[in-house]
Amino acid sequence: MKEYKLKINGNDYAVSINEVDDNVAEVEVNGTPFKVEFEKPITKKTVTTVISKPAPKAAGAAPAATVSKPAAASGAGETVTSPLPGVILEVSVKVGDAVKKGQKVMVLEAMKMENVIEATADGTVTAIKVDKGDSVLEGAPLVIIG
Repeated sequence: MKEYKLKINGNDYAVSINEVDDNVAEVEVNGTPFKVEFEKPITKKTVTTVISKPAPKAAGAAPAATVSKPAAASGAGETVTSPLPGVILEVSVKVGDAVKKGQKVMVLEAMKMENVIEATADGTVTAIKVDKGDSVLEGAPLVIIG
């Protein structure tokens, strides 16, 4: 079951996706069950997991944020992405701030834990893609460092 907090036209909704079978999904919106029908059947993604031994880290440390480099046409910079789905509790930087690798840029609440999201490179914050209170998915862009 996946749970989302959505804001639509200023109204808050708690949405749970319980089961998806071909082109029908069983969902709950603010506790009210619905069956949602899609035009086309939903294809399930196949995920391949590569397991490697990570470097030792302190107990309770958050998963490391990932870095993706944008295409050359979009300009220089590194994108700090969300390591897991959650809600942004705090944005610690603003556009134009100089940051160092490892510096806290925001706090993400995921699975009832606060995770510090750190800068992945030295540079200047060129864009912030989320605001406090936003729900984000794993891999969502959070901050761009140029």
